[in-house]
Amino acid sequence: MRDGIAIARLGVPSVALVTDEFWPQGDFVAESLGMPDAPRLRLPHPVAGTGEASLERIADAIAPTIIEAFVH
Repeated sequence: MRDGIAIARLGVPSVALVTDEFWPQGDFVAESLGMPDAPRLRLPHPVAGTGEASLERIADAIAPTIIEAFVH
């Protein structure tokens, strides 16, 4: 969240990728940094360490949503 917000403040379109486990923390960070509506997408938890096939499935599932976020 912090990186996504910092990038957005520079005027660069960004979307933070946040796993289910850290979604509430993302709410807190976005609120505390004054950007409660900072764009973010929810990923399953965990992502790291789940193997290449799992990462590919997650990427394939989320890529269209990321692209859509940048188009609008």
